[in-house]
Order: sequence, then C-alpha cells, then structure tokens
Amino acid sequence: MYQYTDFDRHFVRQRAAQYRDQLQRHLAGQLGEDEFRALRLQNGWYVQRHAPMLRVAVPYGELSARQLRQLARIARDDDRQPDGPFAGEGGYGHFTTRQNLQFNWIPLARSADVMDKLAEVDLHGIQTSGNCIRNITSDCFAGIAPDEAIDPRPYAELLRQWSTLHPEFAFLPRKFKIAITGAREDRAATAWHDIGLQLVRDAAGAVGFRVAVGGGMGRTPIVATTLSEFVPWQDILLYIEAVVRVYNRYGRRDNLYKARIKILVKAEGARFVDAVAREYAQILGGDEAALLHRIPQAEFDRVAACFVDPAGLRPHATGAAPWAPPADAPAGFARWLQRNTHGHRLPGYRAVTLSLKRAGQAPGDVTAAQMEAAADLAERWSLGELRVSHDQNLVLPWVAEDTLFALWHAARDAGFATPNIGLLSDLIACPGGDFCALANARSIPVAAAISERFEDLDRIEDIGDIDLHLSGCINSCGHHHSGHIGILGVDKDGKEWYQVSLGGSDGSALAPQPVPGKVIGPSFAADEVADVVEAVIETYLARRDGRERFIDAVQRLGLDPFREAANAVRRATAAAPLAA
Repeated sequence: MYQYTDFDRHFVRQRAAQYRDQLQRHLAGQLGEDEFRALRLQNGWYVQRHAPMLRVAVPYGELSARQLRQLARIARDDDRQPDGPFAGEGGYGHFTTRQNLQFNWIPLARSADVMDKLAEVDLHGIQTSGNCIRNITSDCFAGIAPDEAIDPRPYAELLRQWSTLHPEFAFLPRKFKIAITGAREDRAATAWHDIGLQLVRDAAGAVGFRVAVGGGMGRTPIVATTLSEFVPWQDILLYIEAVVRVYNRYGRRDNLYKARIKILVKAEGARFVDAVAREYAQILGGDEAALLHRIPQAEFDRVAACFVDPAGLRPHATGAAPWAPPADAPAGFARWLQRNTHGHRLPGYRAVTLSLKRAGQAPGDVTAAQMEAAADLAERWSLGELRVSHDQNLVLPWVAEDTLFALWHAARDAGFATPNIGLLSDLIACPGGDFCALANARSIPVAAAISERFEDLDRIEDIGDIDLHLSGCINSCGHHHSGHIGILGVDKDGKEWYQVSLGGSDGSALAPQPVPGKVIGPSFAADEVADVVEAVIETYLARRDGRERFIDAVQRLGLDPFREAANAVRRATAAAPLAA
C-alpha cells in the first residue's frame, strides 16, 4: 500500500483544518449556503434526503485494517441521527461501486471532527464530489491477479496525486471519473468511465497505456472510444491533461444533462480526437513548464516501492506440491472455496472475497461491528490489508492457502462467508430513494425482495453466474446499464416504477464486450420486480443449452422470449383484482 509522506499527512490535515474554519463560519452565519455548498462538496459532504452524507475516498480500493477500524469508529460514534423520526439510525457505512465508503447520518455540526478522524489514518473525502476529477478506481485484484501484465497501483497513485486539487481542473463542466487496469480481464469497468486506462506493452516491451475516452452511464449510456493505442507511461499525465483541457474548453456548461465528456466525444467525433492530438502535441513541444507533469523515473520508483509484496509472505517454492483442501472438509467449505476465493500470482496464495450481501442488509452496507470483524480477519490472515471491490464486497488479498480452512470458519462466524460471489444474490445497488435526494425510486426494498426470492444457495448455484445491477435513478450509481439484468427506478406520476433491461456488460470475463442492456418493456411496479426477475430466470432455465450461461443465452435467444415472460407478470397482476 502507498505510505503517506510527511508532506501527504500535512496536506490532508491542513485541508481538514481549512474545512473546520469554513464550517465554523457557515454555522455562525458568516458564510452563506451557496458559498459553503461548493466548499463542502469539494470535501465529500452532500446534503441528502434526511441528513448529510459523507463520501470517503478509498483510492484504487486499498484499505488497511487500521483505516477500516477508524471507519468503524466513525460509524459507531458519529454516524447516528440524534433525534427526530430516525433517532438511533446509522452506525454503518456503505461501499459503493466506485470503491468509496459513504456515511449517511453524520450531523453537519460534527463533520469537521470526522475530517480530523479521517486524517489521523491518511483518509479524506477530497474530490469525492463536485465537478472535478474523482477518486481513481482500479481492479480490486491489482498487484495479485494471475492475468495481470503490469501492476496499475503505482500509476493510480501518481494519477491521484496529480489530480488532487489540480487548479486547472477544479471546476470542470461535470464530474470526471478515471479507471485503470493492468490485467487481461477488465475488472475495473474502464470502458464505462470518462477515461479508461489499460496498461500495455509495445512491440519493444516498453510500458504504456491504451487510452479510451467518453464512457459513461446516466441518461445516455456510451462505451468509451479508444483515442490512443499507446501513450508512454512517462507521458500519461500529459496526455490526460490534453484530454481534460479540451473537455474543459468545449464541454457544455449550459445543460446539466449534456455536460459529461461522453456527450462531447459523441457530438464532435473526429474533431474531438484531432483537438486532443493538437493539444497533446503542443504540450510535448512546449517549454519545461509545459512538461512539468512528465513522470520522472525517480518519482515512479519512489511510489512503486510502496507496492512491493508485503513482509511476511511465504510463497511456495517452484515445483512444490499444490495445496489441497482437507479431505474431511464440509461441503460448505468446498462451495466457498469455489465461489469466494480467487487465483493469485504467488503460488500458495489466494485472494478471498468477504461477501457483504446478506439477508436484512442492503448491498454494500457494513456495520461498525462488521468493519471491525473484517479488520480482524485482515490482520490475522491478510497481512493487515483489504480491498474494496466494484461489486460492493471486501477482498483479502494475501491469504495463504494452508490457512483457508481456518479463515472460512472465522469468516462464517462473522457472517462474511456466504458462497454467492458472482451469483444472483451478489447483486449491486445504490442506496436509492431511502437516502439519496436525487433518486426517483427506492433500491433497497427491491434488492431485498430479489435477495429473499433467490436465497436458496443450491438454486442460485444451478442458475449460475449473473450480474444483477440496480439503480434508484438515471444517474446510474448502481450501474444498471452494465448488468446482465439491469433494474432502473423511475418516477411515473409521483409513483415508483422500475424498468428492466437485459444483456448489459461491464467488460469482465463473462461478457468481454462492454455494452448497455436493452429495456424489455414498459416499467413494472415495485411489487412486480422480483416476479419479473424470476420469470426471466425461469425462461432462461427452460431454454438454455446445457450449462449455457445466462448472458450467453440472452445473446443467442434475443430479448423476445424474456420480454414475453416479463409481460406475462403484468398481465397476471392486472387480472388478479378481477379474479378476486
């Protein structure tokens, strides 16, 4: 993990002190709401439906056990509504699809104290909101994945440092998101970001980046366009600078819904590509000041030194006998081993996913006690390190295979060992209308209804791998467009309805071509959604070819049989009052 320097710590603590001064002036009436709004957003503070919401940055998804314990402390001590109809609520956090953690119940008057607590453990909320470059995200298996050619974490850290409070890009036309991966499988969903970076090598073996620009979800789902097949790693900040400058100059500021870079790329096409090429050439041909952000080898080496393998590893020697699970291990362990553990580049090690999907708890939610339990597991079995996944789970990256059986027992006791990773109940969802002021509909009750419908592990294992994504509004925080099954909450005459789409992909191994799903019909009432999902699944099971995966069956069969099954649910619902 990256180790903060004295400068880094001074910077974050000074930022917290600056925010405390801004808050005090606001509470004293010396700083108006409109003036304070921009300042609090730059530090991750929203005002949501019922209370302030803080978004904490977890850069490229890496967390230490110490940091997670501090987040648990904040959840327990600060994330509670003190009075009113929601008294006593809180005491938990919510991991998002972009490797952040959100708190939903921290009173604004305590927000500066929370900023100080975050700074104590090298965390902050800087640029997790506002029209700026947001938290840099990456593959949750970065640095350990067997299919990884180049570790993206040092580059992600350099991007984080470059983009933090970048004076030129503090007020972009709209928010801006960057994802980076160095593996063959795109587990970072790079094609759905404003800039997606893929580490590659050229014919001579030199390291560089394939750069795609203009991806995004929201009202207009668009897959990013490749602008360059190879940018030398030393110049990647210069190239991104060229891209963001063109966007900053020409992106629309008159229409909130057309302000993202994806709209500019789509509207301008080749002219956008040419403008970036000219800007990049001008930077490269400029003076020393223009090349200020070319990455020196010494600086890369300094940052990369933070990402060497942690002390205490004991990988198997070449040719050593592979590990085998205990002969008398129960069936539950075998199922967990298949679903919740993942290959590792080091022989004798695996990565382990701690499932945060459980009955009675919203996807991605984790209580203070659960955070502490996860920190305990990380300290005992993963050298004190965790990762946050795109799918709203936690990952232990450094687990020795000969400790897996003991870890399984401990994870099961702590409620983290549900063997459902990649299955229907491992769905992802935003907080929706229960918390978010932007949402048109609630996500949590619908997610709960689907999870309860598909809680039988034997059944969902038979159904197989499915990505189900759920968003409470068109902003797509639940990434519904990229779900094999996508569910979107919409408003119709003041009531909650839900559109269902099929065939989406985020570009991962199950469906390597990223594509938005297609809506299969008119929207459904909240109490119909679980029935619709079940009808779609039953149609798949009846028509699949052997063990054909769901996404493959959708691509082979087309949407019509699934659309008919979904519409049958509506007809049955409409007929029910008549039958009664």
